[in-house]
Amino acid sequence: MNKILTANDAVARGAFESGVKVATGYPGTPSTSIIDDIMRDYKDIYCEWSVNEKVALEVAMGASFSGARSLAVMKTVGLNVAHDALISAAQSQINGGLVIVVADDVGRITDDYNDCRYYGRSAGVPILEPSDSLDALKLTKLAFKLSELYSLPVIIRLTTVTCKNR
Repeated sequence: MNKILTANDAVARGAFESGVKVATGYPGTPSTSIIDDIMRDYKDIYCEWSVNEKVALEVAMGASFSGARSLAVMKTVGLNVAHDALISAAQSQINGGLVIVVADDVGRITDDYNDCRYYGRSAGVPILEPSDSLDALKLTKLAFKLSELYSLPVIIRLTTVTCKNR
């Protein structure tokens, strides 16, 4: 049966199809459903909610250092919390692909607009920006390949609109 996916659904599916072993996150709209989808639909992936975004990224980093593909999910304000870990990941040896999904709010839910592209630039890591759910699926798979090719984490930047649209 075919299913029309949101970009969040597509990221979860792309992570599964890419062989992700560990997925972590901190709940926050609009990215929460990525971890929810993985927990519900992809039981082969170890998946957990972390106490904050920094811990989520550090757990994913640990998995990556050991050679497992890993995914960390957070909203843009959470990347403020995880910025130190992002810089450390960018300066470390990534063995298994490490993808960080950041859902930028673009001023719709919070009044504090942050743009994760500046964090990516400061850390020197690639940022991929899907425009729809098909892009999200393809770019999630590409992100893991790029991460392993260049031994760097890769950020996938979603927005509120792309997260929820089908």
